[in-house]
Amino acid sequence: MKERVYKSSDFLESNTGDPIRSVISESKESAVIAWHINPGQKISAHLHPHGQDTWIIQSGKGEYRLDKAGTTKFIRAGDVVIAYPGDTHGVLNTGSEPLIFISVVSPSLSGYELLHDQ
Repeated sequence: MKERVYKSSDFLESNTGDPIRSVISESKESAVIAWHINPGQKISAHLHPHGQDTWIIQSGKGEYRLDKAGTTKFIRAGDVVIAYPGDTHGVLNTGSEPLIFISVVSPSLSGYELLHDQ
């Protein structure tokens, strides 16, 4: 029987360089990823042309990138943030503690395009 219950803290990895994408579960339907973003770290602006990326913010806060122009919105623990197919998104941890969230990308093979910061 496939595992169906996971403890997200078992997958979180802190890093002084770029944040680490820690895969909790992956199938053709979706990829579930744990993110640990240290203060000052970021996930660069990108998009998924063929899928949705939903973030469930567990702790911390940051500035969520909304578009190619660099418009941002403050996010924090308890928020659910959705990037629909083709939506630009990324985040900068502006807080003093780690920004921890779970990302669900659906379908798993939804593509990835890194955008160059303005």
